[in-house]
Amino acid sequence: MRAGLQANKDVERIKREYKKFIGRKITFIIFSILLIAIFAGLAATLGSYQIHPIEVYGIVLNGFMNSILTGFYWNPETTKEMVVWNLRLPRILLAVLAGMGFAIAGAMTQGILRNPLATPYTLGIASGAALGAAIAIILTKGIIFGKYLIVGNAFVFSLIPTFVILGLTRLKKATPETMVLAGIAMMYIFSAVTTVLMYFAESDAVKAAYFWTVGDLGRAQWDAVIVAFVALILISPILMIKAWDVNIIMGAGDDTAKSLGINPEKTRIFIMLLSCLLTATIVSFVGTIGFICLVAPHITRIIIGGDNRYLVPASGFFGGALLLICDTIARTIIAPIVLPVGVVTAFLGGPMFLYILLRKKKDYW
Repeated sequence: MRAGLQANKDVERIKREYKKFIGRKITFIIFSILLIAIFAGLAATLGSYQIHPIEVYGIVLNGFMNSILTGFYWNPETTKEMVVWNLRLPRILLAVLAGMGFAIAGAMTQGILRNPLATPYTLGIASGAALGAAIAIILTKGIIFGKYLIVGNAFVFSLIPTFVILGLTRLKKATPETMVLAGIAMMYIFSAVTTVLMYFAESDAVKAAYFWTVGDLGRAQWDAVIVAFVALILISPILMIKAWDVNIIMGAGDDTAKSLGINPEKTRIFIMLLSCLLTATIVSFVGTIGFICLVAPHITRIIIGGDNRYLVPASGFFGGALLLICDTIARTIIAPIVLPVGVVTAFLGGPMFLYILLRKKKDYW
């Protein structure tokens, strides 16, 4: 009798602890969303042209309502409306969407490859995009000409590492470790070619290529926001659906996953392809902004644990908030000069990541 009562107490205690643990995950997601809302409003008010926060929210609401009701892009009329709607809002939204996309892709890549250093960047995506942009800027050659010369080149070249790794898995049955090493090898190759192009180029072209390789949101426009939003909406839900499969592969290994009806090889290739495609699409517009896809998933994992069903959306929202905060700092820290946001993410991301790792006493991976 006493044993039965004790068992019931243990079950109730486990249920309470589980609910508390789930509550912490949800709380962190809500906290990240609030961070985005707060810093989006703050970022829209900062700049050489001062605008009150209430006016900012009014302009944004008016712009979205007019666009939805008329079905066309809203053309602002006053100076304040132009500054908020045409200059600041696209940059803010692209920062949030890019941060979300990078963090989600990083979390899924780390999970499916079971490697804390595996991200679309270490797989060579960023270096490939940088090479494509450098060719477009310096040599004025590309797959697509005109307005989207740089973007088109960056996207095409960013896909090269993806297909090389996929081909490697088909021909050699490559392991996750081999995939990461192959990506690092391609990263060095692309970086070397980019350096050679910049070495022989004119100074103006080198400056443009350099700003692109460190990452910059200064070219944010509404068409870039729309493309990033569509990519995130189409790819992220699929990755989240696959989160349970990643949990099983991470926790139990490939053999156990096979016994449960999951094909680890196909799942790994599918997730890597979608993650790299999402990263390549965003990188094509914002350049090679580093650290978000590495730092955001790790910080989130330390705080809420490694359950990918919660880790993926939480990493996305936290990554969006983190990149928005970094971009706000980049725009204001030595105003009117605007720093490339990639520099700020490296300055803040590296020390912050080291601090959290040193403070955390237990293994979170």
